[in-house]
Amino acid sequence: MVNAGLILVVEDDALLRLGACAVLQEAGYDILEARDADEAITMLESEPGIGVVVSDIQMPGAVDGLELAHAVRRRWPPIGMVLTSGRRVPAADELPHGVRYLAKPFAGAELLAEVARLASARERH
Repeated sequence: MVNAGLILVVEDDALLRLGACAVLQEAGYDILEARDADEAITMLESEPGIGVVVSDIQMPGAVDGLELAHAVRRRWPPIGMVLTSGRRVPAADELPHGVRYLAKPFAGAELLAEVARLASARERH
């Protein structure tokens, strides 16, 4: 397995968050969980080992997943990021450079492939 560091899963729906975390943990990744972007930012500030963030786009709170992606790219540029949504497909120019998009519902293998791709890119740098 490629070293992704910790993976932070940001999802307001508890069942979807649990499912994504289970897939990643079964593949051997270490996981942190956040319910919204505010909680995710707090974790990013306090945990330097986060290598990949997987986040829903539409979440409650003042900051959505797209805004979180821009904040991550500005403050923590080496961190890889996958955005997911079942309702909103972002235009290519809305995504920060290097951020991947995965439409819900997605298969566990799709999520693992995106995380592995980002982790592999991280190892090359």
